[in-house]
Amino acid sequence: MEDMKTPSFLQSLVCFGGVIAVVIFGLLWLGISLHSLLVLALVWVAAHSYWLGFSYQKIKSAMISGIEKGLGAIFIFFLIGILVAALIESGTIGGLIYYGLDLLHPYFFLPSGLILCSLMSLATGTAWGTIATIGVVLMGLGEALGMPLALVAGMVVSGASFGDKMSPVSDTTNLAAMSADTDLYSHIKSMLYTTVPTYIICLLIFSAIGFYYSAQTISEQELLTLRELLGMEFSISVITLLPLFVLLALSINRTPAEASMLGSVAAALLLAVFIQERSLPEVLNSLHTGYVSDTGNERIDSLLTRGGITSMMWTMSLALIALSLGGILDRAGFVKVLLKGVLERIQRAASLMTATISAGIIANMSMGEGYLSIIFGGQIFKESYEKSQLEKHMLSRCLEEGATLSTSLIPWTTSGAFITGVLSISPLEFAPWTFFNYLNPLLSIGLAYMGFGIFRRTQSPQANQY
Repeated sequence: MEDMKTPSFLQSLVCFGGVIAVVIFGLLWLGISLHSLLVLALVWVAAHSYWLGFSYQKIKSAMISGIEKGLGAIFIFFLIGILVAALIESGTIGGLIYYGLDLLHPYFFLPSGLILCSLMSLATGTAWGTIATIGVVLMGLGEALGMPLALVAGMVVSGASFGDKMSPVSDTTNLAAMSADTDLYSHIKSMLYTTVPTYIICLLIFSAIGFYYSAQTISEQELLTLRELLGMEFSISVITLLPLFVLLALSINRTPAEASMLGSVAAALLLAVFIQERSLPEVLNSLHTGYVSDTGNERIDSLLTRGGITSMMWTMSLALIALSLGGILDRAGFVKVLLKGVLERIQRAASLMTATISAGIIANMSMGEGYLSIIFGGQIFKESYEKSQLEKHMLSRCLEEGATLSTSLIPWTTSGAFITGVLSISPLEFAPWTFFNYLNPLLSIGLAYMGFGIFRRTQSPQANQY
């Protein structure tokens, strides 16, 4: 069985189509667990690979290879669970909610939250760090204000994704530029043509929605009660915000994400013991099991009972299955053959850009990891962009608009699973409200067909030849 064949376009289409059909039909119509569906999809793809001549050992090796490529994300999952528990123990999250309830008017909550998440993500270069810190706080504020949690999560992910996409210190921004062999700041400048208009549209949309929900929020008395309960549960002062400032300072100084989070955890543990007067064993145990709130108030308890390594186990197990599936799809060449078959039919620059963005989404759905999708897209499309005389930063822009922005909206990617674990809400629920993540690629495709923002080599943005 060592005579391995390359799959045909039809075989690749049937294999990949089967994966999507199993997941979507099972999830939306039958209500089957996503983990179980991905295992079924894994068996389906493994059977196709075996038929192509891949031995059991080769298939197993492909699965292991897929997991190895995502181990960095798995380690981050552990740290995020620890960080969230530590920030609650220290009173940092409680303090931010306490001050936020006093400062943020319901009408301005959504646009203000969008800007806050954007700035945090721009400064730190990490959407995950933003979602696990500011995002958790905004979810609490949104719940306290009586807003739909899916809407608040959509706002958080939109803002975090904007910053992650545009930050010069972001992993995905640098990876997209490297994958396309272009200069980092040329890449960022190119993204401004589509990102800025999209962001303005999102601000207007969230402002309009905020105006609608501001009339339906809870009473001033209820907000006052929540603040009093938080004040009783934690010793709240400006010092409780220290772990967040530590995380921000380390991230801005380009300290590795893991070290930045551990530094923030260390600061939080000190505050938990010396300011909140928790016992050290209690605090350390919560890093594993999470913080459990018992104030008697349902809103406060549901908000603060979270974090810990165990809270990320659902996320990590899902990511491991998805990465295994992606490893086989990649090694057997199903996705590569599928995309090359499409590339052969492309004639126009706008169509090439559309294919690149779509390929990023397909790669995320198949491989389960945004980083891999960006690298994969660069390898597949680089030659086509050169033949079309398009600037390299056009490729890097489309890689971001497809792979970076879609990864949070797919439940079984590492990013989608991460958000589910941290915010306790599925991408299927918040995706309709994540305006930035789907309006940006749609606007980019629309502008491309109108000829706007298409850069050809040694030329300005073209309004023709598209």
